[in-house]
Amino acid sequence: MTNVKLSASIEDYLETIYEQLEKSNRIKAIDIAKKLNISRASVTEALQKLAQKEYIIYEKNHPIELTEKGNEIAKEVMHKHRILCDFFTKILKIDHEEAEINACRIEHVITQAAFDKIFEMVDKQK
Repeated sequence: MTNVKLSASIEDYLETIYEQLEKSNRIKAIDIAKKLNISRASVTEALQKLAQKEYIIYEKNHPIELTEKGNEIAKEVMHKHRILCDFFTKILKIDHEEAEINACRIEHVITQAAFDKIFEMVDKQK
């Protein structure tokens, strides 16, 4: 796992790109704008920053691609999200919608030690 601390916004972008690429193998800025409910201009600016940091490959009028570094981060965020959702739904018995909301918020700020404990609890339930 990477030790780089990224903003929640960057993680959300990478997670969104990853999810979309899993579904259709292609994503454009407009798709991200719709998914995150933000303006296309804001997305374009963020994508340029992500490309500068080498998390994605982004060229105007071309599909967005995750770099190896971006893909690794996106997978980590997705993993945390899934485990947290399982924790909320299976252990705490919270409904799925509320679990998704909380997992999305917490995945960005939880410490590794706390996450590891939650992972152990969820893993024992399987």
